[in-house]
Amino acid sequence: MKPSPTEYALLKVLWARGQLSAREIHEATAAELDWSFSSTRKTLERMADKGLVATADAHGVKVFRPGISKLKTIAGMMKDFTARVLEIDGSLPVTAFSDSKILSPEELKELEELLKEEAGE
Repeated sequence: MKPSPTEYALLKVLWARGQLSAREIHEATAAELDWSFSSTRKTLERMADKGLVATADAHGVKVFRPGISKLKTIAGMMKDFTARVLEIDGSLPVTAFSDSKILSPEELKELEELLKEEAGE
């Protein structure tokens, strides 16, 4: 499942920091999303219903963690972008993303393998 732009913003925080409360996620995305805490909480609940995030209880507080793989999600989004927007049958070279702030060199290598698998290479 491809997350919406706002869902993706919340997922990026969880992929980077792990398990967090709705309040912690809201504070981490406040500048980017500029919306109320209740909007963050409602979005997280919808994301849980979709399987984008998983929930647990930690010391009486509901916490959220990623329910989907960061690299598989990014690979799917890249494939969609190259096919739908750029009308390219293959994928963009991963080297195009070497300056990414959210992907480590190891993750770039793994992403490249995922994209090759999806392309049947």
